[in-house]
Amino acid sequence: METLRAAAPWQRLRGRSGARIEVRKDDLRIRRFRQRSETATIFAVDASGSAALHRLAEAKGAVELLLADCYVRRDRVALLAFRGTGAELLLPPTSSLVRARRCLAGLPGGGGTPVAAALDAALALAEAVRRKGQTPLLVVLTDGRANVARDGAGGRARAEAEALEAARALRAAKVAAVLVDVSPRPAEAGRRLAAEMGARYLALPYADAATLSRAVRAEAA
Repeated sequence: METLRAAAPWQRLRGRSGARIEVRKDDLRIRRFRQRSETATIFAVDASGSAALHRLAEAKGAVELLLADCYVRRDRVALLAFRGTGAELLLPPTSSLVRARRCLAGLPGGGGTPVAAALDAALALAEAVRRKGQTPLLVVLTDGRANVARDGAGGRARAEAEALEAARALRAAKVAAVLVDVSPRPAEAGRRLAAEMGARYLALPYADAATLSRAVRAEAA
C-alpha cells in the first residue's frame, strides 16, 4: 500500500493514465518487522552463609517480583542456586511460574560461596538456551564474596580470582546480565564482579521492585 501511495503522484509525469500504475525502484517501500526471540531469564541465587538467611529471604522476594514480570512477558525462567561447594540447577528453563515459585520457596541457605562454579553453570545454561534459538538473560543475586574455588576447596584469594575469570567469560560470550548485590552494605566485591561480567549493577537495599523490574526489562529488550 505504501509503495502505491508513493508512486501515485508521479503517474501523469510518467505518461500513465487509467487503472495501470507505473511503479519504479524509488517508489518501493519495504517494512521490516523485527521479531523478538523468546527470552529465557536465568536466575542464579546465592544461598550461601555469607548471604545470611534474612538476606536470602529478601533475595527470594526480589526473584518473586521478577518472576511475575517474566510471566507477563511470556519469558521462560530457570533457577540456579549456589552454596557449599558448587552450583545446582534447580529448575531448567520453563514457562511454569508455579514450578519456579515452588523451587524458590524450598531453597535452603548456608555454606560457602562458590561464585565461579555458579557463573560457569550460568554460562553453560546460557549457551544451551542460545542453541535453542532463545535469548538468555542472566540475573545474579549475590554479595560477590567468593570463598570457594571451582574444585570445592576453600581459600578466598583463589576463589575470588576464579570468580572474576568466570565473570569475564560471560562478558566475552555477550550474555546480558544484571547483578543484584544482596549484601547488607554494598561493597566493592559485588561492583567489581558486575563490572567484569559487563552486567548492570543494583544494590538490593536501594533497589525497590520498580527499579529491579526496569533494569531487567531494559536488558531483556
